Amino acid sequence: MLDLTYTAPTPKVISGAKHDWELVIGMEIHAQVSSNAKLFSGASTAFGAEPNSNVAFVDAAMPGMLPVINEFCVEQAVRTGLGLKAVINLTSAFDRKNYFYPDLPQGYQISQLYHPIVGEGEVLVEMGPGVARRVRIERIHLEQDAGKSIHDMDPTLSFVDFNRTGVALMEIVSRPDIRGPEEAAAYVTKLRQILRYLGTCDGNMQNGNLRADVNVSVCRPGQYEKYQQTQDFSHLGTRCEIKNMNSMRFIQQAIEYEARRQIAILEDGGEVVQETRLYDPDKGETRSMRSKEEAHDYRYFPDPDLLPLEIEQAWVDHIRETMPELPDAKKARFMGDFGLTDYDANVLTAELDAAAFFEAVAQGRDGKQAANWVINELFGRLNKEGKSIAESPVTTAQLGGVLDLIAKGDISGKMAKDLFEILWTDGGDPAEIAAARGMKQVTDTGAIEAAVDEIIAANPAQVEKAKQNPKLAGWFTGQVLKATGGKANPAVVNELVAKKLGL
Repeated sequence: MLDLTYTAPTPKVISGAKHDWELVIGMEIHAQVSSNAKLFSGASTAFGAEPNSNVAFVDAAMPGMLPVINEFCVEQAVRTGLGLKAVINLTSAFDRKNYFYPDLPQGYQISQLYHPIVGEGEVLVEMGPGVARRVRIERIHLEQDAGKSIHDMDPTLSFVDFNRTGVALMEIVSRPDIRGPEEAAAYVTKLRQILRYLGTCDGNMQNGNLRADVNVSVCRPGQYEKYQQTQDFSHLGTRCEIKNMNSMRFIQQAIEYEARRQIAILEDGGEVVQETRLYDPDKGETRSMRSKEEAHDYRYFPDPDLLPLEIEQAWVDHIRETMPELPDAKKARFMGDFGLTDYDANVLTAELDAAAFFEAVAQGRDGKQAANWVINELFGRLNKEGKSIAESPVTTAQLGGVLDLIAKGDISGKMAKDLFEILWTDGGDPAEIAAARGMKQVTDTGAIEAAVDEIIAANPAQVEKAKQNPKLAGWFTGQVLKATGGKANPAVVNELVAKKLGL
């Protein structure tokens, strides 16, 4: 396991005109379940389909249509709970959350308020090498997504697309344990990483498959500690919820703005109104959307069409046995097995496919060298060209072949970079390319020695300088490499130069 030191959250302190204030943040993450079918129907969840083409009768709330639970969505929720070290509730139940939007054909959302499928868990968020924060998870519940209202296609009409209606969401609710914008972004990043490793949500924020509702409040220093002692939320100040955030950068900007807005109100003698707000990235500000509803405003009641959901412990145990290796465990293993630094291990485990690529290259080879090549050469080139790891023109076998040639002394580091460039553009077998293009490094000491002798004989003044200052011996190495077209083995050249100069 990773050697982490868990520290209390460091509050973000904002100086107002009159007082210092601290931030308190809780988050509700809506993660779309990775499933081919919706939560209560067999309709497709494919993104980008023609409007209203992925809609079953039950999604459209046709009379007499009854919901039927998708077992795979339940399994995905359980898997997520296990990945967050959470309690799995063997009995849970669905409720109706009543509100009336054009994109919600039933007039209610099937959700879980009183008896969620997953209870308390945690997410460990690294805030620096070896330092982590623990963000507590209060619950995870399953619910339906709503459709999408479209207002920009006609000056007088609005349209609605029901394709998303009924898609399964996991709402992951945190405790108010996050104390600053950077921690909030780091928490969402870590949670997204875990979900992608588990395969329970693809984490695509651009498509709306992962969205964050951010609850922000401010309090005077010392009030948070009182909340921890009493669990009385009044110590934390009145919170406002910023809805549907789908960008780490915007999350941080919205929190900063909202905190300062609330501080200005309080220091002016006013009261913060609990409400739901939206963030406008163009103006860099939040604006009021509606007053914040409480549970009674939605008139929750048990859904009469769905029996309580009961699952068996043996089924949960089977899911636990099939869990993949998660990011923290993989990072610890990479550091232990391949001798990687904390930074390199973080970079290589950020995405599952990147970790798999590195491990295939590093298997049976020098782990640190493999990490350097994957991070600096491969990732650098992919980022430059806007490609994903899946689109890499260089395969794991090809990059591994380059490292094998370096290890055998057949090619130098410079030659290896030239070879990588050829593989990137033309492909092929690294060993065959190196042989065909005369890229093989000269290791014949006789030939190298002759070149060294020639350079030394031609530069007596430089010889005297090098004998007085051994650091200047590198000049001779450079000249020999230049004379041999860069093919001489640098290690052999250095050794011969030092011997010839008596250093």
